[in-house]
Amino acid sequence: MKRRLFINRSSTGLLGLALAPSLIISEPTEFSILELMGKVDIDLHGVKEGINLRKEAYEAFLAMKKAAYKDGIDLKVVSSYRSFNRQEAIFERKFERYTYEDKMKPIDAIDKIIEYSTIPGTSRHHWGTDIDIVDGYRKVEGDVLTPSKFEEGQPYETFKKWMDENSNSYDFHLVYTDNPKRKGFKYEPWHYSYAPISKPMLTAFRNKNIVKLLQSETFLGSEYFTNGFLKSYVQDNILDINPKLL
Repeated sequence: MKRRLFINRSSTGLLGLALAPSLIISEPTEFSILELMGKVDIDLHGVKEGINLRKEAYEAFLAMKKAAYKDGIDLKVVSSYRSFNRQEAIFERKFERYTYEDKMKPIDAIDKIIEYSTIPGTSRHHWGTDIDIVDGYRKVEGDVLTPSKFEEGQPYETFKKWMDENSNSYDFHLVYTDNPKRKGFKYEPWHYSYAPISKPMLTAFRNKNIVKLLQSETFLGSEYFTNGFLKSYVQDNILDINPKLL
């Protein structure tokens, strides 16, 4: 991933208000900023089953899971809803490892983190609409969320083919595709989003001053978030996704 241009943070305190029109939409929304950033509890379904989704997304997932069963695939949730605090812990743990153990410069560590992990408060997993899933029938050693394991001849090949052919019928769409022109997060063949809810939530989030919101955070590493970096992050990591989810 190319290093983003880091601009002096003090150059303007209002850059978030000057983002390109595509980054801000002036539409009313029923979603609060605390809800969008994972800072309040939401009504989750399938908690005992480890699914943790909003009701409508949960019911759609169960229907998709039932259909996959018939074709010999067990849709297993690896990760779903994630609170702000949980995402913060993930981000800080990686920042510490890259900067202290691997001796990376802070800006390089952040670029490394956001290859796959989001900045706390910006994760789609905060919304109760997104899931990381694999085929539970396959016995895989090591990290199951590795792109190569979804390729031809690999453990999740059949899962990948089934999802490509069927997931859209249940309104679940791959978020970070393998389109070579796409920027931001790397290809994640396991990450799906329930569009009927996540699309309006993204619209609501785009209506917020995301740059200003993130500049007010104080978790480990956030002091290196300059205006230029955050502007690029919003454009590339939050908005450069599967067009069906915009």
